Amino acid sequence: MAPSAAHRQIEAIFRIESAKVIAAVARMVRDVGLAEEVAQDALVAALERWPEAGIPDNPGAWLTATAKHRAIDLVRRGQKLTRKHEEVGQEMDARWEASAPDLEAVLDENVGDDLLRLVLIACHPVLSTEARVALTLRLLGGLTTEEIARAFLVPEPTIAQRIVRAKRTLAEKRVPFEVPRGAELQERLASVLEVLYLIFNEGYSATAGEDWVRPGLCEDALRLGRILAELTPAESEVHGLVALLEIQASRLRARIGPSGEPVLLLDQDRARWDHLLIHRGLLALERAAALGREPGPYFLQAAIAACHARARTAAETDWPRIAALYELLARIAPSPVVELNRAVAFGMAFGAQAGLELVDALTSEPALARYHLLPSVRGDLLVKLGRFEEARAEFERAASLTKNARERKLLLERAANCVSAPS
Repeated sequence: MAPSAAHRQIEAIFRIESAKVIAAVARMVRDVGLAEEVAQDALVAALERWPEAGIPDNPGAWLTATAKHRAIDLVRRGQKLTRKHEEVGQEMDARWEASAPDLEAVLDENVGDDLLRLVLIACHPVLSTEARVALTLRLLGGLTTEEIARAFLVPEPTIAQRIVRAKRTLAEKRVPFEVPRGAELQERLASVLEVLYLIFNEGYSATAGEDWVRPGLCEDALRLGRILAELTPAESEVHGLVALLEIQASRLRARIGPSGEPVLLLDQDRARWDHLLIHRGLLALERAAALGREPGPYFLQAAIAACHARARTAAETDWPRIAALYELLARIAPSPVVELNRAVAFGMAFGAQAGLELVDALTSEPALARYHLLPSVRGDLLVKLGRFEEARAEFERAASLTKNARERKLLLERAANCVSAPS
């Protein structure tokens, strides 16, 4: 195998295994920054040795063992560690020597708890939302700083600073490297779910740039969601979020046309939907329901997505049920965006005028003042009512508010269509 091909394969393996490696080392050294550093050292060692020696049968175990040895060396020399860490290092050294004969068994035994611990740390509420997203993609998604910056259209130094500050904050706040219990676990899980939801949404409908969708972010969020569901099988909202992401991801291919233009839900070719993902999503929804908990916001959003997924054509969509589900969602997780979505469903179920009345009640909502979907939805309802000149103005306003080039072009085309529409 040519060195370049071997390096690409090794880097692909590391991307898959890196979260487990970092999680295992972080449990030992209780410092995510140091854990990531020694994981990178293990990658360098693999790039040096594997092209000649061959890839080990269990590359994850090899990388983890190498990273742990490196961590112990750093602890012994006291590099970047306090005296307390040196004492911890001596304890780690003893444990390492005791467990070395059965390394892979030790790794397999702890990997679940280690990953869950790392997820909860990366998404700790002590960090800002932006920092949580960046750190999660870095530590658990295996993305480089450059890739995260490109995905969110943010300068690379900005992302690098967020990650550095996040690690520093975790150290300064002395965030415990333990899995919390009870109410604290629920609070931390809510933060994790929010981060995965935000990552997926940015991939599903990019807020800015030339591309309307960024499938890579959706795939990262979905993969992390599946891991979280395996680690917390009794948490219904985790399964609810996974169900939502699976079903939404099933539409990605149909959301863009041949030239990358947006294709709205009701205009999509449903034959292009990924029915395997829909099936997985519906199963996850069933698992959430089987736990018998009160429905949470992610479960309800997944139930709404399931209504669309079950409809063979747009005309068969059960809009009254979707409107009812949005009513429930508005009660347990009220927000102006939920109300706007409820207005859309209400308009589809009970007529454009009924939907417009709900939308008009939101026009003075400060949180939606710069939200481009408010005038976009209003324009759509006005078109259905034959009020084309008003609709044109709304689509133009929506186009002026969006930062996504593809979406802006679509909205301007809809505005132009209103000019040519019959009186």
